[in-house]
Amino acid sequence: QVQLVESGGGLVQAGGSLRLSCAASGRTVSNYGMGWFRQAPGKEREFVAAISRSGITLYQDSVKGRFTISRDNAKNTVYLQMNSLKPEDTAVYYCAAHGLYTIPVDPGKYTYWGQGTQVTVSS
Repeated sequence: QVQLVESGGGLVQAGGSLRLSCAASGRTVSNYGMGWFRQAPGKEREFVAAISRSGITLYQDSVKGRFTISRDNAKNTVYLQMNSLKPEDTAVYYCAAHGLYTIPVDPGKYTYWGQGTQVTVSS
């Protein structure tokens, strides 16, 4: 069992930055692939970024060059650095973990989820 708790969301103006954190407990995140997803009102949950156990990263096209996912295994924490934020980035952001050796973009492949943190970008 892995418990995930997100933090770092908030209200920011367009062009600003936020860093989301996902703190894990119960198991070490080094044993899992980790991902960030987001869900805007009335829309399906969508893949944002993921990092494999070995540190390989994958991003949704719309966030490439703006968002960076990283992991600190010593702190058992995964981060999502978000720069040059746009109003369309507004959503609830979720951290998730899986035990696969791939980098899935399908949320159904992830086993553990956090409760989410709200990110609102004003224009």
